[in-house]
Amino acid sequence: MEHQSVGGSCLCGKARYQITGNLGIFQYCHCSRCQKFTGSAHASNLFVGPEQFSWLAGEEFVGRFEPADTRYFATAFCQQCGSSMPWLSKSGKALIIPAGTLDDDPGINPFQNIFYGSRACWYQEVGEMPLHDTMPPRKKPE
Repeated sequence: MEHQSVGGSCLCGKARYQITGNLGIFQYCHCSRCQKFTGSAHASNLFVGPEQFSWLAGEEFVGRFEPADTRYFATAFCQQCGSSMPWLSKSGKALIIPAGTLDDDPGINPFQNIFYGSRACWYQEVGEMPLHDTMPPRKKPE
């Protein structure tokens, strides 16, 4: 696979990064920590090697939280707007890129769900719900 340069940023644009290549891992994680961190049903994470990642701007705006009871998990976030940001695993072997922060197509799609047994009790598969290209009509579902 050809290595491409892919950019990413936070919501306010102060923190910007670039990745080159990937480790071939792009997955949805349904663990309770990812639910808490994202405020969503799952995280959408792409993995890159540390040598494939660089901050372009705003690294000083990025905060980090490392739960003491975790082996690999940590989080990073823009201290200005609160966006999830890339974080180095505690092992130092991979950077986890929250896919929602990508500004470009990474050239890889998610291929698996992990910790699916821990999924939110209210989680519904996307294909089980109506799809709207814009805001839905005001009428509530029956």
